[in-house]
Amino acid sequence: MNTDNPLRGAMLVSAAALMFASMGGLIRVAALHLPNEQVVFFRNLFGLLVLVPILWQRGARLDLRTEHPGLHLLRSLFGLAAMYCFFYALSVLPLADAVLLNFTAPLFIPWVAMLWLGERVGARIWTAIAIGFLGILLILRPGEGLYTRGALVGLASGAFAAVAMVSLRRLSATEPAFRVVVYYGVICTLVSLAPALWAWQPVNRHQLLALAGAGMFATLGQYLLSRGYGCAPAAQIAPFTYTSVVFAAVYGWMFWAEIPGWATAGGAALVALAGILAMRR
Repeated sequence: MNTDNPLRGAMLVSAAALMFASMGGLIRVAALHLPNEQVVFFRNLFGLLVLVPILWQRGARLDLRTEHPGLHLLRSLFGLAAMYCFFYALSVLPLADAVLLNFTAPLFIPWVAMLWLGERVGARIWTAIAIGFLGILLILRPGEGLYTRGALVGLASGAFAAVAMVSLRRLSATEPAFRVVVYYGVICTLVSLAPALWAWQPVNRHQLLALAGAGMFATLGQYLLSRGYGCAPAAQIAPFTYTSVVFAAVYGWMFWAEIPGWATAGGAALVALAGILAMRR
């Protein structure tokens, strides 16, 4: 693939953002009437099923041997924790707010990298983090929504996702991408099965279709994202991932009559700016 095509990369990353926003909308449809444990399980199950044809096609050529099972497990468990928190936030918060809080992960990554990997964090990164958390305060509106469980759980999804991303960065040094995706899908599906069985409720056809669509959009979004990052340096195109918040706001307006206030819009702009600055560094 041409690695010097930022326009194509930006278009692919924006398309991936649309897929992720679509996944969030479908998850909300299912989460309004199903327990969170069940929604998370079906999301992982359908995401794994999308990989089955590829696994079948590769057959004997598929090599899933790994020297880092512990790191795969760590990445999967923190990714799963982020998923539980994010899906809960989708069921109780405006769609754009829930998506945006999940996108605070770049603000937590420098902390994780510093404490875990011993990486040096420069002054520009700290400035970006300060801007981002100022935006978070605007979104959560102190005195109105700061201490609500949904808002804090949504913010936790970003923190858990940051640990998963740093784990993924360590894995990517030695593990091929497809192996990482397979381990993630298998571990998350198996671990989320027990809580889903404990909270099980009957699932109707419309809910099943919504969950299947969410799994399909999530897998397609990951594919488009990886293709986009192959077209240009990440610093040039990573900011376009924040278009997911715009798409989520449009979905929220169209289907749930949610209109973001000025505080939310201003906070979103600050968080996006901070995330862009952090990713560029």
